[in-house]
Order: sequence, then structure tokens, then C-alpha cells
Amino acid sequence: MKYKDYYETLGVAKTATAAEIKAAYRKLARKYHPDVSKLPDAEARFKEINEANEVLKDTARFKEINEANEVLKDTEKRAAYDQLGSGYKAGQDFQPPPNWDAGFEFRGAPGSRGFSSGGSPFGGAGAGGGFDSSDFFESLFGGRAGAARAGAGRSRSTQGEDHRAKVLIDLEDAYRGADRSLSLRVPEAGADGRVALRERMLDVHIPKGIRPGQQLRLAGQGAPGSGGAPAGDLYLEIEFQPHAVFKLEGADVTVELPLAPWEAALGAVVDAPTPEGAVQLTVPAGSVAGRKLRLKGRGLPGNGKSKPAGDLYVVLQVSLPKADSDAAKGAYEAMAQAFAGFEPRPATRA
Repeated sequence: MKYKDYYETLGVAKTATAAEIKAAYRKLARKYHPDVSKLPDAEARFKEINEANEVLKDTARFKEINEANEVLKDTEKRAAYDQLGSGYKAGQDFQPPPNWDAGFEFRGAPGSRGFSSGGSPFGGAGAGGGFDSSDFFESLFGGRAGAARAGAGRSRSTQGEDHRAKVLIDLEDAYRGADRSLSLRVPEAGADGRVALRERMLDVHIPKGIRPGQQLRLAGQGAPGSGGAPAGDLYLEIEFQPHAVFKLEGADVTVELPLAPWEAALGAVVDAPTPEGAVQLTVPAGSVAGRKLRLKGRGLPGNGKSKPAGDLYVVLQVSLPKADSDAAKGAYEAMAQAFAGFEPRPATRA
């Protein structure tokens, strides 16, 4: 997939105001819309073929213009796109990084625009008239544009609109529970139509046992109400930061544990890391690299039968000492003699 420079597509600067973007879009839409360039009735065959070719090749250009306008006219999409694409140029190979949209606060409650576990907060079917979006657009914004905002059934003059945001927490927070100060970026359009990001700090309690994709509801932390009505709510979707040691699969946690060759061969009691601290683990004799040992209930905490605790899986790895001294080389030579009949690559023999 190639990166698309929407500013370049519309021919506007990155500092363009909303009015400038709107004007550029209208000008290009009139020029490239396939319904505008109709074939004349009395033209010669050669001219008809050329004009038809011109219309067909410009259809793709019109789609690009429409898509660029959809992003740049929307305060939220534009702010997120600006931050994500600051290091890219048009035509470069591109793949959005995981959780690229974390930390942005958007209008709408979960489900209003495709907000779901693992999904983009921008997604959803187009209620205001969709368009044929590209793979690039869908990878960022989750599908067709023009989705209805949450709170559409409410009076705009009363209760405030709900907001939502994806936030990243540490794995250890889910084991112990934690109180954290989280920073959210709120896209806002200024009086001049330019987009800016306002930082918002929130004190949030992370409950013990929370899982990826779960949501925390912060009552009254959404948009303010009007006429004395209550504010909307803020929904936080929880995702986990990548961990240097542990990998998460659902409620289960996996960790690799290096062993000395003699510990794997003879068996040993060793310290194994867990997010709650080291525990003693019995390694059975004759263990091989890749073997999994299960520590029941040592994964993400649960709350009983409705949400049982996950397990911790320890994947054994055999780490070989370096032959960097005469004594070490002698030990390996003695091992080679002791295991003279050992065949490490039986599958490669004819």
C-alpha cells in the first residue's frame, strides 16, 4: 500500500483553513467529476473515443479528491492524519502502526462510528452519503465516511455528546489495578479554521483484571451540556502497551525462559518471571527448547466463573555458553566425546 498525501491531492498547504480546503475541493470536483464531462451528441467518432478515455481516466482522480476532502474537512480525521503522516511522502510504502490512534479523543460513544475492540474509532457505514474509499483510507478510518455522530437522537441544546478514546496501559496495571494520569489529545478547530490539538489530563482508576478491548465509562467527562443539562460521558477503550518480556494472548500470558543445557537435561528448580514477580518453577529432566510449562491462574486476573483468570505459559529456551576459554573448549570437547552417537539433524540424512 502507498501513502497518500491528501494535501497534495487537493493542492492546498498543510496550514490551509477549512474554507480554503472547501474551495479547493469544489474547484477540483467541478473539473474532474465524470458527470460534468458529458460526450457531445454530434462529435466525430475519433473525438468521442478521446473524450470517453479522458472521462474514464479522470474518474479515479475524482475519487482521490473526494477522499482527500473527506479527511481534511473533518477536524478529528485531519488532526489524526497530520500526526500519523508527518514523516511520509506521497507514494511511499505505508502500513499504519498498531494503535496509531491511541490517545485521541473523538466525538461519539462506542459503536457510533465503528468503535470496537481492535477497530478504528472512525469506522462505520456512511449515514450522510458514503464514497468509494481506498484501502489507504479504510486502514486509517475504518471504512466509509459520513457516519452519524453519537447522540444524534438527543437534542443538541440539552445533554452533552458522548466522547471516546483508545488508551494504552501497562500489563502490570491489569494485574494489580492502578491509578494513572492519562493524557488525551482533543482535535479542535480554531476561529481561523485551522486544526490544533488540545491536551487533556485525566486521573483514571485501572481496575484489576481489565482485558484488552474493555471500556471504562467516565461519567460526565464528555462534551458539556447546554442550558444546565448534564455533560456526556467519556468511554475509554483499553489496549496494552507492547511488553519487552511478556506476550498477551487473550487472558493468557507467555514468557520465554532461558535455561542452561544441564538444567534442561537434568532438571532444575529456577526462578521464572511473572508480571507479579518471580516464582520458583520446576523444570522436568529431559526438557527441550520450545517446551511449554503452564502456571495455572497466573495470567490476567479474573473475577470468578464469569471471567476466570488466565494462565501463564513459560516457553523453555536452551542457552549455550560460549567456548571462550581453554576450560570451556575442553568441556565441549569432552561433551562431544561423551555423546559421540548423538545425531542432531536426523531429518537431513539420506
